[in-house]
Amino acid sequence: MNIYIVSGEQSADLYGANLAKELFLQNKDVKIRAFGGDKMKKEGVELTKHIDELSFMGFTEVLKNLRNISKNLSFCKRDILKFRPKVIVLIDFPGFNLKIAKFAKQQGIKVVYYISPKIWAWNKSRIHKIKKYIDELIVIFPFEVDFYKSHQIEARYFGNPLSDVLKISIPTISRDKKIVSLLPGSRKQEILKNLPLMIEIVKYFPEYHFIIASTKEMKSICEKILDKKYNIEILVDSTYSVLKSSDISIVTSGTATLETALLGVPQVVCYKTDFLTYNLARLFVKLQWISLVNILMNKEVVKELIQHDYNISNLEKEIKSLSEEIRRYEIQSDYKELKSILNSERTSEKVADFILQLP
Repeated sequence: MNIYIVSGEQSADLYGANLAKELFLQNKDVKIRAFGGDKMKKEGVELTKHIDELSFMGFTEVLKNLRNISKNLSFCKRDILKFRPKVIVLIDFPGFNLKIAKFAKQQGIKVVYYISPKIWAWNKSRIHKIKKYIDELIVIFPFEVDFYKSHQIEARYFGNPLSDVLKISIPTISRDKKIVSLLPGSRKQEILKNLPLMIEIVKYFPEYHFIIASTKEMKSICEKILDKKYNIEILVDSTYSVLKSSDISIVTSGTATLETALLGVPQVVCYKTDFLTYNLARLFVKLQWISLVNILMNKEVVKELIQHDYNISNLEKEIKSLSEEIRRYEIQSDYKELKSILNSERTSEKVADFILQLP
């Protein structure tokens, strides 16, 4: 059985890797080819295109790279025809993947969308493409089932795959002081916009040891930004160990906010982007919050410092707040409720079994 996976960023590579691992365990004859990253490659997936060549963040970057995106789409279509998969699994990455879904459907290939487009946040017009081109829709947040049901689409929830990832044994690290972790994002554009201010906050908190959790691909970007006068450590590909060992975390909005919550670390969520992307997002994104923690809990569990609110004064104030026992207790109590809402166990195993049983 041939399966083709298309992902476009680090978190999707992680989900794809865990799915591939379960697919190989359940069916020794399965062959998997993918647009993916190092984690999928480690599990034995044959990579045809690395995610480092695919991920463009924000409206400005997308506009700059339209030609490259078009080339990648054409290459993906040719590669799918060459591989002749029975099933294509699309992981998030909607701008690209919905075009691939249309193509695959035209070729008579079964289309599974795993980690559906966040159309509940913006661009609801995509609902028509999902109805038309997706055979099976698998979501990772419970509320999405009801959202899609209201649009006459059946969505399946097997749990959130992060819950499985974080149940494994994660080694901790220790330093002479309590640790504050800095998670500036997994993409160059995010890091360039968000890390400089994270670094500046260090001088206000000499009682903490600061660690940047980076990927090996982004380490050089972090090093260029890092001011040598500050004692800031960079650890590569050890995000979960860094988080688990942290007293507080400063996190760029994204999947990392949920990872931080599931590991029980008090956090402040930060996000800054270019002027055009921010103002377009304000027009189209109809959400009160941007962090997954607050969205899932439908209230402000963690403080969000977005764009102009992301400044030294606000960041300093929130870190001081997160050092107070009452505030920490409140956050961690909400984290426990969040885990209960997700109600996840053996998610990747269940998704793999479902895919292998498709007619």
